[in-house]
Amino acid sequence: MAGDLERTAVKAGPEATAARPTPARLLYVDNLRIALTVLVVLHHTAVTYGNIPAWYYTEPAEDGSGLLLDVFVMFNQAFFMGFFFMIAGYFTPASYDRKGARPFFRDRLKRLGIPLLAFLLLIRPLTTFGGYADLRAAFAGRGESLPYWIYYVLSWDAGPMWFVEVLLVFAVLYALVRRRGARRLLASAGEAGRAPVRAPRPLRPLAVVVFTLALALATYLWRFLVPGGSYLPFLGLPTPNFLPQYASFFVLGVFAYRHGWPQSLSRVAGRVGWAVALVATLAYLPVVVTAKGDALSGHGTWQSLVSAAWESTFAVGVVLGLTVLFRERLNRQGRTAAFLSRHAFAVYLIHAPVLVGLGFAFRWLHAPAAAKFALVAALALPLCWAIAYAVRSLPRADRVL
Repeated sequence: MAGDLERTAVKAGPEATAARPTPARLLYVDNLRIALTVLVVLHHTAVTYGNIPAWYYTEPAEDGSGLLLDVFVMFNQAFFMGFFFMIAGYFTPASYDRKGARPFFRDRLKRLGIPLLAFLLLIRPLTTFGGYADLRAAFAGRGESLPYWIYYVLSWDAGPMWFVEVLLVFAVLYALVRRRGARRLLASAGEAGRAPVRAPRPLRPLAVVVFTLALALATYLWRFLVPGGSYLPFLGLPTPNFLPQYASFFVLGVFAYRHGWPQSLSRVAGRVGWAVALVATLAYLPVVVTAKGDALSGHGTWQSLVSAAWESTFAVGVVLGLTVLFRERLNRQGRTAAFLSRHAFAVYLIHAPVLVGLGFAFRWLHAPAAAKFALVAALALPLCWAIAYAVRSLPRADRVL
C-alpha cells in the first residue's frame, strides 16, 4: 500500500548502464488497494460496535448482531493485512532496482517514517482524546489529576500505523539482504552490472500447497510463544500472532514481482482459490463452534493447529481469487477510481480519528450494533476520502502520501 505504485524502468542499482522498458501501470492492483482500504475502515468500525475491545472507542454489542460483526472481523483479519504486505512486497524490488540502496532507504524513511511520525505526534492525540477525558474524570473523582503527557506516554503505540512501522522494518531488512547479495549478483551479471532478466513463469500448484502448509505450521509454532490476543506495548502490534503471515506474504510479493506470478495466474487458479477458501471455512466452522476458552488462540492445542491451517488456507485462497478477479474484471479506472486510489494511503493514515469522532457523535443513539455499524460506515467512508483529499492538498503532502 505504501509502496511505489508506478512501475518504471528497472535497473540493477546505481551501477546499471541501461534502463528496461516501463511496463504499464497495474490498475487492478490500485483497485485492490482501494478495496483493502475500505476493508480497513469497515474492520475498525465493526470492532467499534462488536464484542472485540481492540479500538480507541468501543460500544460493546448488546444484541445478537454484534456476533455478525465479530465474524466479519475474523474473516477479514485472516487475510487483509497479509494482502497489504504482499502488495507492498511486490513493489519493493522495482523501487530498490531503480534507486539503489541508499536512495531506496531514504525514500522508505520519507514515505513511511514521516506518516508514522505525523500519526504519533499530530493524529494520535485527536484519536485518544475520549479515552483521556474519561480517565481524567475518573482520577478527578478520587481527587487526583492525570496530566495528558503522562497518559500519552503510558498509552504509547502506533495505532493502525503499526502496519507502516512493520513495513519499514521489512524494507530495511530487504535492503540489507540486497546489499549483501549485490556483489554476487553483479559478478554473475557481468561487467555491465545489469541484473539478469527472468522471464515470467507460472506459479505451480504444488508450490502454493507447500507454501500454505509451511505457513500453517509456522503460525501454529509461533503461537506457542505469541498466542492470539497478545499485545506488544510501545510497538503497538495488535495482532503479533499473525507475524508469520505478514512476513511470508511480504516475501511472497517480492518473488511474485520477480517471476510475474500475478500476470500468469489462470482464471482456473482464481476459481480454485475461492473454492478452497469456502471448503476450508465449512470444515473449520464446527471447530469454532465447539472450541472452549482460548483453545483457538495457541498454546499448542489441536484447535489452534486447525485455526492456523484455516487462516493460512483461507488467506491464500482469497488472495488468489481476488487477484484474478480484479485482474480480469476490474483492470480499469475512471476518474472516481483514480481519485480513490491516489488518496487510499492518506485514508489509512487519518481514518482512526474520523471513526472515533463519529463514534462519540452517535453515542446517544440506541440501536442494534449492526445498524450503528452500517450508519457510521456509510458516513465514515466518504468523510475519510474527503479529509484525505484535504490533507494531500497541503504543500508537499502528496510527495509523501
